Amino acid sequence: MSKSDFEKILQGEIARIDDAKTSKRNERVIEGFTAEHKAIIGGKEYSVFNSNDYLGLRHNEKVKRAEAEAGEKYGAGPGAVRFISGTMQVHKDLEERIASFHAREAAILFSSAFAVNMAVIHCFLKGQSKDSLVSNDVLVVSDALNHRSIIDGVRVAGLEKHQKAIFEHMNLDDLNRVLAENIGKFRRVVVVSDGVFSMLGEYQDLKKMQEVCDKYDGEYPEGVITIVDDAHGVAAFGESGRGTEEITGGRADVLVGTFGKGFGSDGGYVVADKIYVDYLRESAATYIYSNPFSPGTAGAALAAVNLIDSDEGKNLIEKSRANISLFKERALNGGLKFVTDSRHPIQPILVGDSAKARALADKLFENGILATSISYPVVPKGNDEIRVQISALHSPDELEKLVSSF
Repeated sequence: MSKSDFEKILQGEIARIDDAKTSKRNERVIEGFTAEHKAIIGGKEYSVFNSNDYLGLRHNEKVKRAEAEAGEKYGAGPGAVRFISGTMQVHKDLEERIASFHAREAAILFSSAFAVNMAVIHCFLKGQSKDSLVSNDVLVVSDALNHRSIIDGVRVAGLEKHQKAIFEHMNLDDLNRVLAENIGKFRRVVVVSDGVFSMLGEYQDLKKMQEVCDKYDGEYPEGVITIVDDAHGVAAFGESGRGTEEITGGRADVLVGTFGKGFGSDGGYVVADKIYVDYLRESAATYIYSNPFSPGTAGAALAAVNLIDSDEGKNLIEKSRANISLFKERALNGGLKFVTDSRHPIQPILVGDSAKARALADKLFENGILATSISYPVVPKGNDEIRVQISALHSPDELEKLVSSF
């Protein structure tokens, strides 16, 4: 087989994706933003309903000023990985602040939340021997609709098939079944879940999940460890923006978050007891061998965390909730159907067909609205949707226009 034959295979796969109306490579390029935070594309203004910037902090003057000041002080980039010379004081300040924000002992920064899951899940599946990358005595248990980064994090761990289990989506009775059935078979269990499920806007009951795991902790010699990725929950969900833990009253052993969504900046992080964080600094490949995000980005993230705990941040969180309520009321009155009854800024509108979802997104664009169609395999077949994402910065007029455009 020659290289040209392989290229034909690639061409065929691209054509298959295009025919299914699920391609993602033809991105719309944003040229800038107006004073009202509308995107400029081709010289036209568009209301943005497909952004994870739930509180509008990437446009906040305090956050932007902090980014510029940190960049001026430390330079445009880190210059090296953390353990060589890439650790700046602003990185340490951010780690201390985000640990305090989550009431944890310690925090560690990564280039992205995806990079966190690719390394961290693997780290907690390792065996006791320094020569053993993965223990045969470890079971990983994952929610059926976990994010792709969690799925890939489990895949790269190299576990045998019998070491991987899936529980039905948000069915914690099924998680209970899995843990009960595997007593005596493994020394350690790692349970992994999203906090907020990003395509649906629904959330895991972390308090009940932790209760189930604690129930079986003593049944396994090395216990049951919980890892929760709350990238879409933190800085978007809860009375003070603490995410799914705040909503449910639960507490994960290892909490994964990002500054690239509700905090309006970029980069991922883990908060946990210090023993877990110290171990990750010595073991997580995407931390050890990858540059941290830039000092400017760290400065912006630090300002965003502080802002959320201020009166300005509280007002933004309240505005976000008010906008969500207004949109849902108008949408239901307008006959729209939701995939789930979400309390989160993610409000998925059910379409049910990939071609129709793509066509609807294109029509919304013609009406001056940026919204993204989501289709299989990102969501289950038949659950094709327009994922509407509500921001604290949206005006009532924009929300009314969105509903009328649908």
